[in-house]
Amino acid sequence: MNSVYITSLGKFLPGSPVSNDEIEDYLGKIGGKTSKTKRIILEKNQIRYRYYAMNKEQKSLYSNTEMASLAIRDALNRNGNVEEHQIGFLAAGTTRADLLLPGFASMVHAETELPVMEISSHTGLCASGMHALKNAYLHIKSGENTVAISCASEFLSREFKHTKFEAQKNYANGRVPFDTDFLRFMLSDGAGAAVLQNTPSQEGQSLRIEWIDNKSYANQYDVCMYSGMDKESGISSWLDYPSIHEAADQGALNLKQDVRLVNEITKVGTNRILELVEEGKINPETIDWMVCHYSSHFFKEEIFRLFELGGVNIPEEKWFTNLYTKGNTGSASIYIMLEELLNSGRLTEGEQVLCVVPESGRFQSCIMMLSVMGSSLEMSDYSN
Repeated sequence: MNSVYITSLGKFLPGSPVSNDEIEDYLGKIGGKTSKTKRIILEKNQIRYRYYAMNKEQKSLYSNTEMASLAIRDALNRNGNVEEHQIGFLAAGTTRADLLLPGFASMVHAETELPVMEISSHTGLCASGMHALKNAYLHIKSGENTVAISCASEFLSREFKHTKFEAQKNYANGRVPFDTDFLRFMLSDGAGAAVLQNTPSQEGQSLRIEWIDNKSYANQYDVCMYSGMDKESGISSWLDYPSIHEAADQGALNLKQDVRLVNEITKVGTNRILELVEEGKINPETIDWMVCHYSSHFFKEEIFRLFELGGVNIPEEKWFTNLYTKGNTGSASIYIMLEELLNSGRLTEGEQVLCVVPESGRFQSCIMMLSVMGSSLEMSDYSN
């Protein structure tokens, strides 16, 4: 079996950073009223800036497909070892593709204008980016391909335009349920991509993938974060409504989170880490960087508490995140974090990087161990 290396990472963040005071300038005020949820949620998540792929007139500046393609191009431009004809596989993840069909990877492949290759689409929530990455990893590890690309992209702001809610019969008065309204101030847009090879980069640093552990706990939990159904009505799919208009009026197409279940996500993620510690796959004392995708600062504090209860100590100074300045970009977050860390020149050869991506859709845990290979180059052009 081949070793697998991430030899470059790229990102695309649309437009300029959007501050907390500007959020409703982009998303709009439902029924002309400022959200009562906004202040509370922003205090908890502590996100200061995020990016939106639409302007203040709520016109899309990019498609989700275009953002993924631009992140891939950024990754390829940073990689001097790969020719396009060498790329044999593309895996793409997202929460909501631009189209219902065909698959997201098909659209991204066309947009990049890369040569004929095998592709795979991964649609879900935060874990879909890691599912894409593991698929690409296995293609290289098995020897089926020598070069693969994995990417994830999110255009979630357009889910939350005020006009969408105002057009829904149930919410025309501006009173949107908390399970949807709070997500307006949690999620944002962006894309990331990774180039994977069976040899490390000849210039600069690579990240050797030691292992990827993806686990689903859907057999143990009800749906938590979702779109396409309405828990209250008992209708299990938007396709079972008499018409798409009725499904929309009932809010079945809105992105929602069951706040009664969401706190379970920290238990799922930390429990799996503690299991891997017990199995000997993770030694907390040898971890140099902890790159954890948490959607809100609130969850970070809870993770620390659960680690302490489990006897695991990974000091806060080893944790890396750009949640507060880049926002919560769902499945793309892990790529955007790793891109900043790798290209910042802060990594040292031999360091271990533990990556963690929990998902609350119906509860998943994705954990990856990386080792830093090679010395960093001067990154004078890198900007946070």
